[in-house]
Amino acid sequence: MADWFDVDGLRTSPVRLMVVREVGRSAVVIGSTQSEAVVAPGDLPVVRRRSGGGAVLVSPEDPFWVDVWVPRSDPLWHPDVVHAARWVGEWWVAALSALGAQPLSVHRSGLVARPWSSLVCFAGVGPGEVLAGSRKVVGLAQWRGREGALFHTAAYRVWDPAPLIDALELAPGDRVAATAALTPAATGLTELLGRDVTREELEAQLVSHLPIGPWGRQLS
Repeated sequence: MADWFDVDGLRTSPVRLMVVREVGRSAVVIGSTQSEAVVAPGDLPVVRRRSGGGAVLVSPEDPFWVDVWVPRSDPLWHPDVVHAARWVGEWWVAALSALGAQPLSVHRSGLVARPWSSLVCFAGVGPGEVLAGSRKVVGLAQWRGREGALFHTAAYRVWDPAPLIDALELAPGDRVAATAALTPAATGLTELLGRDVTREELEAQLVSHLPIGPWGRQLS
């Protein structure tokens, strides 16, 4: 199993970090408690993240994936898991709104389970995740240690659950049911904005909308 998550490297940082991830080939990323057996045998590598949640398919084209490290000394740190993720969703909403996305909301309570959410990340709705109506736009997974919190966030340009469903170990009937449930569960940025958005555009907006601290100064 491949390891793409340098958590130990990030957790030594005393300052907030934003890390944009890009991959050279497609892979299935599974949650910390999922078994590798949820992925069907095939050519796709399997990557385990340390945060919880369901499986995500990543490729060179999709999704736009950014990690944020928040040390305990940061004013954005919060001991409550649900509260801690809210600013992440608000940050994404500000960036996407600047690109023309309206209206969006941030899920501010605990996990809302939906059909297939124990298997697929974008099926359910968790703290801090961004929604357009009832459809997920930005997925979020959180890992917490004594030094701080790491947030994995992802938004698809084009939401199509079929490639991920094809990669999972499912019976034929379950594939049909999963496709029917997952297709309306999320939406991509192209549909949301009515145009293609580049990584450079989105990254620039995320950088420029990093939140301001409680003392009115821009945080590093």
